Amino acid sequence: MTEAMQAERARAADWFRSLRDSIVAEFEALEGRQTEGPHAALSPGRFEVTETKRRSDDASDAGGGLMSVMRGGRVFEKVGVNVSTVFGALGAQAQQAMAARGVPGMETDPRFWASGISLVAHMQNPHVPAVHMNTRMFWTPHAWWFGGGSDLNPCIEYAEDTAHFHATQQAHLDPHGADLYPRLKAWADEYFFIPHRGRARGVGGIFMDDRNSGDWEADFALVQDIGRAFLPAFVPLVERRRNQSWTEADRDTQLVHRGLYAEYNLVHDRGTKFGLATGHDANAVLMSLPPLAKWV
Repeated sequence: MTEAMQAERARAADWFRSLRDSIVAEFEALEGRQTEGPHAALSPGRFEVTETKRRSDDASDAGGGLMSVMRGGRVFEKVGVNVSTVFGALGAQAQQAMAARGVPGMETDPRFWASGISLVAHMQNPHVPAVHMNTRMFWTPHAWWFGGGSDLNPCIEYAEDTAHFHATQQAHLDPHGADLYPRLKAWADEYFFIPHRGRARGVGGIFMDDRNSGDWEADFALVQDIGRAFLPAFVPLVERRRNQSWTEADRDTQLVHRGLYAEYNLVHDRGTKFGLATGHDANAVLMSLPPLAKWV
């Protein structure tokens, strides 16, 4: 591996960590601003931070990250913001999956390096949408690529909220090419779909994987702007809905919708499968699951 690639990997990992820090700070600030409603008497939620380690019997496999989880806050019922950087050799299952996706050289050389940020927020107020965001970089001796995106998961949809979320993402993607947002939106619609339910898990967003245009700097700039879009796309929706009153029927709707979310993440989500297959901390991989859910 060249010194240039080593430097690029370090820059990517540093970016994911800095994005994590800014999101954690803003979410804790939201908790402090919540002074109305049934949860206002609670102490403002704060993140519990735990170091995670990759689980492997091979001494050459290493890495880990930070799992930051807030539970039982004024605004957030449960939210996780995780970062990790792991490396070593893929296990047979993960190696086969990567080879099947067409990763060059993966059939004979399972070495890899991966770094990224993953976020899922489940809200106290049913009118505030749940949300997911992740961005990542993956490297092998034969290839590298970026991936990730963000999608909104309201149990009670408001057209203006959906429009704002999508418009903010488009504004951050348009400088990278006018055709990019429509393509990544369509990709999200396809990816965040629950086949066994015949429906999307939310109102979509953007998604990409295997992004390698041949220009590392351009692709890194794109993945940074996907990350930068998150707070301005989501926080105004929280501010708009966090003091809205709700009923027990609204809460029931929220819990049923969370069941759909859990089904998708356990059955179809590629990141969940990869994290478990590569031996990363199971609690960190599964932090996306809601604290409570319901099936009818």
